[in-house]
Amino acid sequence: MKPSRHITSFLQMMSVERGAAPNTLDSYRRDLEGLESFLKSLAQRLETASTEDLRRYIKKIHDSGYAPRTAARRLSALKQFFKFLYGERIRPDDPAANLDSPKQGRPLPKFLSEEEVNQLLEQSRLKQQPKDIRLTAMLEILYACGLRVSELVSLPLAAFTRQSGMLIVTGKGNKERMVPIAQKAIDATQLYLNVRHEFLRDAQESPWLFPAPSAKEGHMTRATFDKELRQLAIRAGITKKVSAHVLRHSFASHMLDHDVDLRSLQQMLGHADISTTTIYTHMIGEREKQLVLNKHPLAALFNPEDK
Repeated sequence: MKPSRHITSFLQMMSVERGAAPNTLDSYRRDLEGLESFLKSLAQRLETASTEDLRRYIKKIHDSGYAPRTAARRLSALKQFFKFLYGERIRPDDPAANLDSPKQGRPLPKFLSEEEVNQLLEQSRLKQQPKDIRLTAMLEILYACGLRVSELVSLPLAAFTRQSGMLIVTGKGNKERMVPIAQKAIDATQLYLNVRHEFLRDAQESPWLFPAPSAKEGHMTRATFDKELRQLAIRAGITKKVSAHVLRHSFASHMLDHDVDLRSLQQMLGHADISTTTIYTHMIGEREKQLVLNKHPLAALFNPEDK
């Protein structure tokens, strides 16, 4: 089903003004198309739907057994969309303004231990083919700088200079930030630059640090990197789920372990609000709690079922 012009306008606004990622836009498009289809079954349109119509839609989502996070995302898309219609004077009111968001606990981020990250890096260095050298460089940068995977794969060649010791990163909303880069990551990237030409067609130039001429974007895709990362984790014998996002969480956790202050971590991660960064302090608190429960000499007192 082709989305209405209002949905298309909303997605364009989210892309241009909010810097929403392609995956986010795809999710919002599917969510809003689902809403539009539901409203048609009620003989209603986006321009005329009432608050009660939207409550019926939310009840339908709940009754369909969607996970709380999925239901919350759909409601968020709905609320932002109708706020947009009201702001653009397409509607005289905002029927979603008084809809309640479902309460849900925020899950703590998954992360690897420092030993597991070292296992990954050591495994990546075992082979010295160009793809392995590239993967090692990407891992070192990701873990040294805590980048989002979208930021990593789209790094321009000009972002890296061996002399500066800093990486220039363009994050959400096209905001630039400078992130310090560790010497190991610098060395691994310099080694990769010696074989970078292997990923270019004959006599071709590319503005990207990790070019992939066959990809629409011109640089390595998130899917390709995640696939290589999963395969590496299997070879390294790591049973936890490993992804670029898990490594970003690992970076943040380990930085706090080594007494980096929260404001500095916020800047390195590119969080607009420090409240987003504080989730990692909760993660450390939970880890210490589990350490007491599982490793303390008097653990049986905390875990009576273990007696």
